[in-house]
Amino acid sequence: MTKLKYLLNFATQPRSISHSNPKEQILNCLTYGLLVIVALCAGFLLWDLSNSPREGFFHGKRDSHTLILDLEHIQEISLNSEGEQRPRNVNCTFWDCLNIYKCEHDRLKVYIYPLQEFVDERSDKVATTLSSEYFQILEAVLKSRYYTSNPNEACLFLPSLDLLNQNVFDKHLAGAALASLDFWDRGANHIIFNMLPGGAPSYNTVLDVNTDNAIIFGGGFDSWSYRPGFDVAIPVWSPRVVRQHAHATAQRKFLLVVAQLSILPRFLRNLRELASTHSEQLLLVGACENLDLGMRCPLSQHHRSLEYPRLLSRGKFCLLGRGLRMGQPDLVEIMSQHCIPVIAVDNYVLPFEDVIDWSLASVRIRESELHSVMQKLKAISSVKIVEMQKQVQWLYSKYFKDLKTVTLTALEVLESRIFPLRARSSRQWNAIDTNARSTFNPLFLPSLAPKSQGFTAVILTYDRVESLFLLIQKLAVVPSLQSILVIWNNQKKSPPHLSTFPSISKPLKIRQTKENKLSNRFYPYPEIETEAILTIDDDIIMLTTDELDFGYEVWREFPDHIVGFPSRIHVWDNVTMRWHYESEWTNQISMVLTGAAFHHKYWSHMYTHAMPGDIKDWVDEHMNCEDIAMNFLVANITNNPPIKVTPRKKFKCPECTNTEMLSADLNHMRERSACIDRFSKIYGRMPLRTVEFRADPVLFRDNFPDKLKRYNDIGSL
Repeated sequence: MTKLKYLLNFATQPRSISHSNPKEQILNCLTYGLLVIVALCAGFLLWDLSNSPREGFFHGKRDSHTLILDLEHIQEISLNSEGEQRPRNVNCTFWDCLNIYKCEHDRLKVYIYPLQEFVDERSDKVATTLSSEYFQILEAVLKSRYYTSNPNEACLFLPSLDLLNQNVFDKHLAGAALASLDFWDRGANHIIFNMLPGGAPSYNTVLDVNTDNAIIFGGGFDSWSYRPGFDVAIPVWSPRVVRQHAHATAQRKFLLVVAQLSILPRFLRNLRELASTHSEQLLLVGACENLDLGMRCPLSQHHRSLEYPRLLSRGKFCLLGRGLRMGQPDLVEIMSQHCIPVIAVDNYVLPFEDVIDWSLASVRIRESELHSVMQKLKAISSVKIVEMQKQVQWLYSKYFKDLKTVTLTALEVLESRIFPLRARSSRQWNAIDTNARSTFNPLFLPSLAPKSQGFTAVILTYDRVESLFLLIQKLAVVPSLQSILVIWNNQKKSPPHLSTFPSISKPLKIRQTKENKLSNRFYPYPEIETEAILTIDDDIIMLTTDELDFGYEVWREFPDHIVGFPSRIHVWDNVTMRWHYESEWTNQISMVLTGAAFHHKYWSHMYTHAMPGDIKDWVDEHMNCEDIAMNFLVANITNNPPIKVTPRKKFKCPECTNTEMLSADLNHMRERSACIDRFSKIYGRMPLRTVEFRADPVLFRDNFPDKLKRYNDIGSL
């Protein structure tokens, strides 16, 4: 205030004013008034600077409200430990424990409480102590796009209270400290970071602190304590992770490495037995006698001590077993060495499980099946192992490499729930190269495939030109058709000249194959520019425009399924003890024939380049069962049945004679039964699923005016 008074006195000192000139008098009055205003503004500015906290700088701009993580000036708060506390609300969901109206902006905004030390007013005991790990988390949020210094515009609130490790703080005092926060409001819109929940002897899988309605970013959830769509599962961080310089697919001596110290004794006994019978493929190490946590000593005496976690790079797979706590830092350590995690922890909610597809980068087995882990790992092909190693390397560098990355990933997961229209797709979360011009797995498609793209009709034909031309004319008027590709499967006869084909408004291309193979219909031709493919035989001319358009609409909703018209079923014969192929008209289906069906282009890549065993060669040799092979392939990967659309079941060509049709062969049905039996043995199981389901247009059989129906021309049986 001294400077303020000085400036005011200086500006208001009396001066000798001449009264002889009125204009000069008015000018002097205006000058003095202006000086007073300037003095007041300068004085208040200096007073604000002298009484405000230290200046804060964020992205180069001075902001007196921006939080400063200054450990030397932590405010001490006297805490009444007898205040009201509410336990964790186990029934919280996104809809009833999160005040979404606080999130009015187009992005997530997080307010961080100032650094405070909560001290019990009776015992002088400190509630929690700030760790370097939690300091890094606070710093990551502070420097991120999520931070806001204004609590009134914040969607979420992050306490500066360190609750990462339950072993190092008083649970009751921590709960009291949370309840005393200025904007606590029963924990609504508050996020709590915790990596090591529970304590002896129960070791609960969630933080034993009264957190009320707060969102938990937890590292030890199981399926019972995790609140889906509300909490966020994060990894347990390990300070021992190091940068990996070796390539993920480098040569690794052991199939499986077990280096976890916290595995329960009952599982460790099983692993010792496996190590004795698979000594060349399984490396089992434990703690060294000097208790150096940076080293591991093999349980057999044939190896010297090994540096940890670098020794994990010796294995293709690394085991994460059940310990006293559900979450373990070993997972991050395993991934840091680009080793594929083998997770043998029942009910464990993996980090960022809501967005990360862990099946691409890990192997999960039941705890009760640990004794068979080596057999399961040996059954994985070398190609699949390389793919999984690359995925582990990518996931680690993208989401797990440091605490800053983990923190920002957790916030993005939560942001995607609050602002779903801004969220990344599953493919963007999991695909290594989302910019590559390649066909991607339809399992990662958005919930609805884009309608504007349309579909490509791939017609497999031999020499039925008249039927082919009629089919092309019918397909050309389907609104969702983008182009037609004719696969001419006759090497003895050239296809008709393009000028003789029907004149249509859609692009038409012809491709003559080098060999007469049924698998040619599933080759991923570069001419196919759409994700959706309609494979159709040249004699399927009975389908209407509405039926085809409706079939494509159904595929858009289920892009990972085969969606088509003719259906079949497989049955088990208890007499012959074999699978049989049935074409009877039943309500049950397990296959949709690809003579008239939609599928994603990804399945054409899989059929051509990743078909198990000798199935593809057998199909080409016997000129049969390519549609059954495709149904097996899709069902084995997705565990989903195909979808039949519309009630039509009759698909015979009325203009064709029986001698022209492949299905007229007397041995045809017998061979198809043999196909199902043979394919199931190659897959080691029966992947086909039987369902009673059919997709029909809304109102298509109801007595409504045609104007109210989108699809009028739907064929009958």
